[in-house]
Amino acid sequence: MNSQNKLKIINDPIYGFITIPSSIIFELIEHRYFQRLRRISQMGMSYLVYPGAHHTRFQHAIGAMHLMQKAVQTLIFKGVKISTEESEALYIAILLHDIGHGPFSHAMEHSIVEGIDHESISLLFMSELNKEFNNRLTLAIQIFSDNYHRNFFYQLISGQLDMDRLDYLKRDSFYTGVSEGSINSERLISMLNVVADKLVVEEKGIYSVEKFIIARRLMYWQVYLHKTSLVAEQLLTRLLKRAKYLVTNGVDINASKHLSFFLNCSITKKSINSEILDEFANLDDNDIISAMKSWQYEDDFVLSNISKMLLNRELLKIEIQIEEFDREYLSESKQKLMARYSITDEEASYFVFKGQITNQAYSMKKETIDLYTKQGKTIDVANASDHFNLKALSKKVVKNYMCYPKTNN
Repeated sequence: MNSQNKLKIINDPIYGFITIPSSIIFELIEHRYFQRLRRISQMGMSYLVYPGAHHTRFQHAIGAMHLMQKAVQTLIFKGVKISTEESEALYIAILLHDIGHGPFSHAMEHSIVEGIDHESISLLFMSELNKEFNNRLTLAIQIFSDNYHRNFFYQLISGQLDMDRLDYLKRDSFYTGVSEGSINSERLISMLNVVADKLVVEEKGIYSVEKFIIARRLMYWQVYLHKTSLVAEQLLTRLLKRAKYLVTNGVDINASKHLSFFLNCSITKKSINSEILDEFANLDDNDIISAMKSWQYEDDFVLSNISKMLLNRELLKIEIQIEEFDREYLSESKQKLMARYSITDEEASYFVFKGQITNQAYSMKKETIDLYTKQGKTIDVANASDHFNLKALSKKVVKNYMCYPKTNN
C-alpha cells in the first residue's frame, strides 16, 4: 500500500472529518494494540447512569490527536518553531496516551493488576511499538515521559489544559447529554501561545478558561463521581479482587483464556514483560462482561451476587457526606448482612464498605494555567480572574461515602 492511501479521514460526531496526518499515524491506528481500544469503554460503568455513554477509548484518542493537530497549527502560525519530527512525535504521544487502559478503564488498576497505573502500561506499549517501528517513536516516548527539553510539549500532553482534557470533557458531555461539560475547545486552542518555553493562554481567552475549569468541576460531580457510577466501579473492582482471591485459593472459575492468565498470575511493575503485555493486549471489556454472565451462577456468594448486581443494575445503596462515617454504623450494617445470609465478616466487607472521593477542578500547586497579558506578563488564571469562584475551585473537596445492600435494614 502506498503512503497516499494511508492519509485517510475519519468522520467523528464531535469534530466532523478528522485527517490522519501521516502514514506512521495510520499504521499505529491500524495496529492491534490500538484497535483494542475500540473494545475499551471510555467511561467505565457510567452507562448504567447515562445510557448514551458507550463511547470508547479509541474515539477519544483519535479526537485528542485531532485537537493536537489544531494546537500545533495554531502555535506554528504564531511563530513557535516546531519541526515536522516534533509535531509528528506530539501526534503519536497523544494518540497513544491511553493505550495502557484495561477493561472498563480503571477497574483493572485496583484489582488484578496491582501497583501499575495505565500510564506505565501505556509507556510499555509505546516501547514495544518503538521496536516494531524501528525506533520511530523514540521522540514521542521522550515527550510522553517528560524527558524532552521543550517543556510546553509535555503540557500539551499532560497539563491542566491539555488535549486529553479538552477532548474528554467535550466528548463525555456529548455522549452523556450533560450539557454543562460542553466546552469550546476550538476557542481555547486558538488562544494558546508559548512564552519562555511555557504554554500560556492569551489574556482575551480568560472567560473560555474559566468555563473550562467550571465545566470540569461540574462533570466530575455530575458524571465521573456520580454516586451510581461510583458504586458500580467499586463493585467491579471488588468482583475482580474476589475472582483473583478464589483462583489463588484453588477454586476453579470460568473465565476467558486472557482473563484467566491475570487471575492466575501476580503481576507487578517489575515483573511485567513482553509476554504479559501481549496477554494484556488481548484483554478488553468483553472478557469482563462474559465472565460476569458465567460467575452469576457460581457457588461463591460474593462472586455470584456482585455479578448479578452489575449485570442487572441492582446495586448497593450509597450515602455521601462531608463528615467521616461512624465505625459503629459500618459495623452494624455489616452485622445485619452477616446474620441475614450467614456469611463471614470478610465476605460481608465486599458489600459494606466506606471510602473517600475528591474533586479539584484546578490546582495552583501544579503547573498552572497562565494568562499572557498585553503588557507581556504571565499570571495564574486564578489570580487574574474576576470570577469569585475560581480560587475556591482550586481547593480540594473531599467527601466520604458508605455503601451497603438496599435490603440491609
